[in-house]
Amino acid sequence: MTSPRPERPRVPIITVGLRPHPTSPDAAAPGTGPVGRLLATMFSPPEGGAVFEFRLEESRLGKLAIPDAAPASELAGPTDGLWQHTCFEVFLGVPGEPQYREYNFSPSGQWAVYAFRAWRERDQDFTPAAAPEIHCTQEDGTLVLEAHVPPELLPTVPAGSDLQVSLA
Repeated sequence: MTSPRPERPRVPIITVGLRPHPTSPDAAAPGTGPVGRLLATMFSPPEGGAVFEFRLEESRLGKLAIPDAAPASELAGPTDGLWQHTCFEVFLGVPGEPQYREYNFSPSGQWAVYAFRAWRERDQDFTPAAAPEIHCTQEDGTLVLEAHVPPELLPTVPAGSDLQVSLA
């Protein structure tokens, strides 16, 4: 999906570089796999919610299983199994609390949001109240995926609490 990129608000931004999974070929011999560099940026826009941007830079995108844009009919609700192809994941929770949320964002525009009561114990009663908005572009060895997560998809956090973020 390609659409104009919105201007970034002037609020705190966090950018981190991610490393390959220890079992991937790139971890054993850096620079030999298809991913050159993966950066993840997170910020909170003034209207609420969260924005997550994932950038694959200096990468051999043709060697990755990047899905094509999905038809609009497939974007209305969550899609399971996105991990089987290239997707980006975010995990949000309160430090010390067992419950957390998992977000999967695909370059196809498909998405999934899961609520967990404890580690890998899925809350079967959870139904996403809204859909994230996903923008994805590819050009010259760079793929950028930006996911706008509305406030109603974020976990409920007590006032003054920190939020623990894990990215994959």
